[in-house]
Amino acid sequence: MTRPLPVAVPPSFAGYAVINGFTFAVDLAVLTLARTGFGLPLPVGVTLGYLSAFGLGFALNRTLNFRSHAPLGGQTLRYAAAVGVNYLVFILGVGAGLAALGVEYHLSRLLAGIGEAVFMYCVLRWIVFADVREGTRSTAATRGQPR
Repeated sequence: MTRPLPVAVPPSFAGYAVINGFTFAVDLAVLTLARTGFGLPLPVGVTLGYLSAFGLGFALNRTLNFRSHAPLGGQTLRYAAAVGVNYLVFILGVGAGLAALGVEYHLSRLLAGIGEAVFMYCVLRWIVFADVREGTRSTAATRGQPR
């Protein structure tokens, strides 16, 4: 039997936390493989991990978490803009900045990840998937599903 959480946590936040915990692990795995396995420069490894995780995160959040049925084009453009801002501010600004100051690259990526998690959840909930109301499913007709 499941019990409600003791604090008011939107279901989309709980789903986001699970999905993005997984995609962050993918990010770090790709970063480690690129950096340690292939000897690529840190910015290349960070970029490869970042793009892999955010592409997967968008697909999983759209489908499993926010359950959006809005047109993909507009959401993709809004998401791409948010990812660009996020990349500049948190990945290059915070993450690379901390690494340049001598912080170990996994730790600097983790610290940048905290800021980006809050930013990206807010963008997903109120901008990218604004068509979805919390606790409801979209009423748009989909193939094979009744209205």
